[in-house]
Amino acid sequence: MIRLHHCPQARSFRTLWLLHEMGEAFETRSYSFFDKSLRHPDFLALSPAGRVPALEIDGRVLFESGAITEYLVETRPDCGLGRFAGDAERADWLEWLHFAETIGQHIANLTQHHIALREDWMRSPTVMRLEAKRLEKALEVVERVVAQRDWLLPSGFSAVDTNVGYGVMIARRFVPVGLLPAVDAYYGRIAQRPAFRRALAEDGVAEIYLRDFYEAPDD
Repeated sequence: MIRLHHCPQARSFRTLWLLHEMGEAFETRSYSFFDKSLRHPDFLALSPAGRVPALEIDGRVLFESGAITEYLVETRPDCGLGRFAGDAERADWLEWLHFAETIGQHIANLTQHHIALREDWMRSPTVMRLEAKRLEKALEVVERVVAQRDWLLPSGFSAVDTNVGYGVMIARRFVPVGLLPAVDAYYGRIAQRPAFRRALAEDGVAEIYLRDFYEAPDD
């Protein structure tokens, strides 16, 4: 039994999408990002930081999305989405897996200021502008690669595209569409993948990002 604990639009989407790409049978238990369900003792027993994803699998629980990605492809290598020790692409696969967290950190900071901090006096326009620019610079790294090929690795789509691809999807809320055309085209290819479409259909009602775009304030 595989059970994914998930919030709509959150990083658990990485795991939701990857499980669909792998063709795994699993069930999903959904939570609200804004009520207190992630602070309930039952959930904290699964994910001590009170965050998603949490994945019940193989008689244990994992609660870090990058580790979940690596564990899934290593324990189920026939999915073809991992790159393992001795593979020429192993270093690049690991680099992209962890670079997804660089993108994710900038998104998290922007989400905190634009959405989680509900009062204007709590927010820092300087941080919002700085983080939007840092996110743009991180996406430029992706731009340079996907301008040359369809996916992050030369051999084709892999699990790191689900982790980075989620970041690209959410980053569109903070970095204008059209600024990085190769990244836009990369997201277009992602959006055509049947597994991505199934994951998006199962993601749940949006409650974090309710606007198409969050503009950084001028001052």
